[in-house]
Amino acid sequence: MTFNDIFKSSFLENVTSVSILDMVLTIVLAFGVGLFIFLIYKKTYRGVMYSAAFGTTLIALTMITSIVILAVTSNVVLSLGMVGALSIVRFRTAIKDPLDIAFLFWSIGAGIILAAGMIPLAVIGSVCIGLILLFFVNRKSHTHPYMIVLSCVDHNAELMAKECIGNYVVRAIVKSKSAVKGAVEMNIEVRLKDDNTDFVNLLSDIPGVNSAVLVSYNGDYMG
Repeated sequence: MTFNDIFKSSFLENVTSVSILDMVLTIVLAFGVGLFIFLIYKKTYRGVMYSAAFGTTLIALTMITSIVILAVTSNVVLSLGMVGALSIVRFRTAIKDPLDIAFLFWSIGAGIILAAGMIPLAVIGSVCIGLILLFFVNRKSHTHPYMIVLSCVDHNAELMAKECIGNYVVRAIVKSKSAVKGAVEMNIEVRLKDDNTDFVNLLSDIPGVNSAVLVSYNGDYMG
Protein backbone atom coordinates (compact mmCIF):
# COMPACT_ATOMS: atom_id res chain seq x y z
CA MET A 1 0.00 0.00 0.00
CA THR A 2 1.45 3.34 -1.05
CA PHE A 3 1.02 6.78 0.48
CA ASN A 4 -1.48 7.67 -2.25
CA ASP A 5 -3.59 4.62 -1.48
CA ILE A 6 -4.01 5.76 2.13
CA PHE A 7 -5.57 9.07 1.06
CA LYS A 8 -7.42 7.63 -1.88
CA SER A 9 -11.10 8.61 -1.59
CA SER A 10 -13.93 6.76 -3.23
CA PHE A 11 -16.00 9.91 -2.72
CA LEU A 12 -13.71 11.85 -5.05
CA GLU A 13 -13.89 9.06 -7.61
CA ASN A 14 -17.67 9.43 -7.72
CA VAL A 15 -17.35 13.09 -8.67
CA THR A 16 -16.57 12.18 -12.27
CA SER A 17 -19.02 9.25 -12.49
CA VAL A 18 -21.57 11.54 -14.19
CA SER A 19 -20.34 13.95 -16.83
CA ILE A 20 -21.11 17.66 -16.65
CA LEU A 21 -22.88 17.48 -20.02
CA ASP A 22 -25.21 14.75 -18.77
CA MET A 23 -25.98 16.75 -15.64
CA VAL A 24 -26.77 19.97 -17.49
CA LEU A 25 -28.78 18.22 -20.20
CA THR A 26 -30.84 16.24 -17.68
CA ILE A 27 -31.57 19.27 -15.49
CA VAL A 28 -32.54 21.49 -18.44
CA LEU A 29 -34.80 18.86 -19.98
CA ALA A 30 -36.35 18.08 -16.61
CA PHE A 31 -37.08 21.76 -16.08
CA GLY A 32 -38.66 22.02 -19.55
CA VAL A 33 -40.87 18.97 -19.07
CA GLY A 34 -41.75 20.04 -15.53
CA LEU A 35 -42.72 23.49 -16.80
CA PHE A 36 -44.92 21.88 -19.44
CA ILE A 37 -46.62 19.75 -16.76
CA PHE A 38 -47.13 22.89 -14.66
CA LEU A 39 -48.80 24.72 -17.56
CA ILE A 40 -51.09 21.78 -18.26
CA TYR A 41 -52.02 21.63 -14.58
CA LYS A 42 -52.80 25.35 -14.59
CA LYS A 43 -54.99 25.04 -17.70
CA THR A 44 -56.89 21.99 -16.49
CA TYR A 45 -57.38 22.96 -12.85
CA ARG A 46 -61.07 22.80 -11.93
CA GLY A 47 -60.94 23.13 -8.15
CA VAL A 48 -62.10 25.95 -5.91
CA MET A 49 -58.78 27.57 -4.97
CA TYR A 50 -55.78 27.28 -7.28
CA SER A 51 -52.51 26.52 -5.48
CA ALA A 52 -49.44 27.99 -7.17
CA ALA A 53 -47.24 26.11 -4.71
CA PHE A 54 -48.49 22.76 -6.00
CA GLY A 55 -47.72 23.81 -9.58
CA THR A 56 -44.19 24.79 -8.57
CA THR A 57 -43.88 21.45 -6.76
CA LEU A 58 -44.51 19.64 -10.05
CA ILE A 59 -41.51 21.38 -11.64
CA ALA A 60 -39.28 20.71 -8.64
CA LEU A 61 -40.43 17.09 -8.38
CA THR A 62 -39.51 16.40 -12.01
CA MET A 63 -36.05 17.90 -11.57
CA ILE A 64 -35.38 16.23 -8.21
CA THR A 65 -36.46 12.81 -9.51
CA SER A 66 -34.25 13.13 -12.59
CA ILE A 67 -31.22 14.05 -10.46
CA VAL A 68 -31.80 11.16 -8.06
CA ILE A 69 -32.24 8.61 -10.86
CA LEU A 70 -29.18 9.97 -12.67
CA ALA A 71 -27.12 9.32 -9.54
CA VAL A 72 -28.64 5.87 -9.05
CA THR A 73 -27.94 4.76 -12.61
CA SER A 74 -24.27 5.69 -12.24
CA ASN A 75 -23.66 3.51 -9.17
CA VAL A 76 -25.26 0.17 -8.34
CA VAL A 77 -24.26 0.31 -4.67
CA LEU A 78 -25.73 3.82 -4.38
CA SER A 79 -29.00 2.60 -5.85
CA LEU A 80 -29.41 0.07 -3.03
CA GLY A 81 -28.69 2.67 -0.40
CA MET A 82 -31.05 5.14 -2.04
CA VAL A 83 -33.90 2.63 -1.95
CA GLY A 84 -33.33 2.06 1.74
CA ALA A 85 -33.13 5.77 2.51
CA LEU A 86 -36.28 6.68 0.59
CA SER A 87 -38.24 3.80 2.14
CA ILE A 88 -38.27 5.58 5.51
CA VAL A 89 -39.76 8.78 4.10
CA ARG A 90 -43.45 9.34 4.90
CA PHE A 91 -45.56 11.98 3.20
CA ARG A 92 -48.49 13.34 5.22
CA THR A 93 -49.95 15.86 2.77
CA ALA A 94 -53.52 14.98 1.85
CA ILE A 95 -54.40 14.96 -1.86
CA LYS A 96 -57.96 16.25 -2.24
CA ASP A 97 -58.33 16.06 -6.02
CA PRO A 98 -57.72 12.65 -7.68
CA LEU A 99 -56.36 14.45 -10.73
CA ASP A 100 -53.53 15.89 -8.60
CA ILE A 101 -52.29 12.34 -8.02
CA ALA A 102 -52.02 11.87 -11.79
CA PHE A 103 -49.90 15.03 -12.08
CA LEU A 104 -47.61 13.89 -9.27
CA PHE A 105 -47.03 10.50 -10.90
CA TRP A 106 -46.58 12.24 -14.25
CA SER A 107 -43.81 14.45 -12.82
CA ILE A 108 -42.07 11.52 -11.14
CA GLY A 109 -42.38 9.31 -14.23
CA ALA A 110 -41.06 12.03 -16.54
CA GLY A 111 -38.06 12.59 -14.27
CA ILE A 112 -37.25 8.88 -14.20
CA ILE A 113 -37.54 8.47 -17.96
CA LEU A 114 -35.39 11.54 -18.65
CA ALA A 115 -32.64 10.39 -16.30
CA ALA A 116 -32.72 6.95 -17.93
CA GLY A 117 -31.82 8.60 -21.24
CA MET A 118 -35.15 7.97 -22.97
CA ILE A 119 -35.58 11.61 -23.96
CA PRO A 120 -37.95 11.08 -26.95
CA LEU A 121 -40.24 8.91 -24.80
CA ALA A 122 -40.34 11.54 -22.05
CA VAL A 123 -41.02 14.44 -24.41
CA ILE A 124 -43.49 12.76 -26.77
CA GLY A 125 -45.24 10.97 -23.90
CA SER A 126 -45.64 14.21 -21.95
CA VAL A 127 -47.05 16.01 -24.98
CA CYS A 128 -49.58 13.23 -25.59
CA ILE A 129 -50.63 13.13 -21.92
CA GLY A 130 -50.98 16.92 -21.86
CA LEU A 131 -53.17 17.00 -24.97
CA ILE A 132 -55.39 14.22 -23.63
CA LEU A 133 -55.85 16.03 -20.31
CA LEU A 134 -56.63 19.31 -22.07
CA PHE A 135 -59.27 17.60 -24.18
CA PHE A 136 -61.05 15.61 -21.49
CA VAL A 137 -60.76 17.93 -18.48
CA ASN A 138 -61.72 21.13 -20.29
CA ARG A 139 -64.53 19.53 -22.27
CA LYS A 140 -67.75 21.36 -21.55
CA SER A 141 -70.86 19.45 -20.64
CA HIS A 142 -74.06 20.30 -22.51
CA THR A 143 -76.01 20.52 -19.26
CA HIS A 144 -74.04 21.98 -16.40
CA PRO A 145 -75.15 20.62 -12.99
CA TYR A 146 -76.40 22.92 -10.24
CA MET A 147 -77.53 22.42 -6.67
CA ILE A 148 -80.65 24.03 -5.23
CA VAL A 149 -80.63 24.45 -1.46
CA LEU A 150 -84.30 24.77 -0.54
CA SER A 151 -85.84 25.61 2.83
CA CYS A 152 -89.60 25.16 3.33
CA VAL A 153 -91.97 25.32 6.28
CA ASP A 154 -94.10 22.26 5.48
CA HIS A 155 -94.84 19.47 3.02
CA ASN A 156 -97.26 21.55 0.90
CA ALA A 157 -94.62 24.20 0.25
CA GLU A 158 -92.21 21.41 -0.66
CA LEU A 159 -94.62 20.00 -3.27
CA MET A 160 -95.23 23.42 -4.83
CA ALA A 161 -91.50 24.13 -4.96
CA LYS A 162 -90.79 20.79 -6.66
CA GLU A 163 -93.52 21.47 -9.22
CA CYS A 164 -92.02 24.87 -9.97
CA ILE A 165 -88.54 23.43 -10.33
CA GLY A 166 -89.79 20.70 -12.70
CA ASN A 167 -91.08 23.34 -15.13
CA TYR A 168 -87.66 24.95 -15.60
CA VAL A 169 -85.13 22.12 -15.44
CA VAL A 170 -84.37 19.03 -17.51
CA ARG A 171 -83.79 16.80 -14.51
CA ALA A 172 -84.08 17.15 -10.75
CA ILE A 173 -82.72 14.65 -8.21
CA VAL A 174 -83.05 15.03 -4.44
CA LYS A 175 -79.59 14.51 -2.97
CA SER A 176 -80.46 15.06 0.67
CA LYS A 177 -83.43 16.00 2.80
CA SER A 178 -83.76 16.89 6.45
CA ALA A 179 -87.00 17.62 8.28
CA VAL A 180 -87.66 19.05 11.71
CA LYS A 181 -90.83 20.45 13.17
CA GLY A 182 -91.75 23.52 11.12
CA ALA A 183 -88.86 23.25 8.62
CA VAL A 184 -87.86 21.09 5.66
CA GLU A 185 -84.47 21.49 3.98
CA MET A 186 -83.43 19.80 0.73
CA ASN A 187 -80.44 19.70 -1.61
CA ILE A 188 -81.62 19.08 -5.17
CA GLU A 189 -79.28 18.48 -8.12
CA VAL A 190 -80.75 20.00 -11.29
CA ARG A 191 -79.85 20.34 -14.97
CA LEU A 192 -81.12 23.60 -16.42
CA LYS A 193 -82.82 23.83 -19.82
CA ASP A 194 -80.93 27.06 -20.53
CA ASP A 195 -78.86 29.64 -18.67
CA ASN A 196 -81.95 31.38 -17.29
CA THR A 197 -82.01 31.22 -13.47
CA ASP A 198 -84.98 33.52 -12.87
CA PHE A 199 -87.05 30.59 -11.59
CA VAL A 200 -85.12 30.86 -8.32
CA ASN A 201 -86.91 34.17 -7.74
CA LEU A 202 -90.21 32.41 -8.33
CA LEU A 203 -89.28 29.76 -5.79
CA SER A 204 -88.68 32.36 -3.11
CA ASP A 205 -92.14 33.86 -3.80
CA ILE A 206 -93.95 30.58 -3.15
CA PRO A 207 -95.85 30.69 0.16
CA GLY A 208 -94.07 28.57 2.73
CA VAL A 209 -90.64 28.73 1.06
CA ASN A 210 -88.15 30.44 3.37
CA SER A 211 -85.17 30.49 1.02
CA ALA A 212 -83.93 29.10 -2.28
CA VAL A 213 -80.22 29.11 -3.18
CA LEU A 214 -78.74 28.01 -6.53
CA VAL A 215 -75.04 27.08 -6.64
CA SER A 216 -72.77 25.68 -9.32
CA TYR A 217 -71.79 22.07 -8.76
CA ASN A 218 -69.24 19.83 -10.48
CA GLY A 219 -69.65 16.67 -8.39
CA ASP A 220 -66.72 17.42 -6.06
CA TYR A 221 -67.36 20.84 -4.64
CA MET A 222 -69.81 23.72 -4.61
CA GLY A 223 -68.82 27.20 -5.68
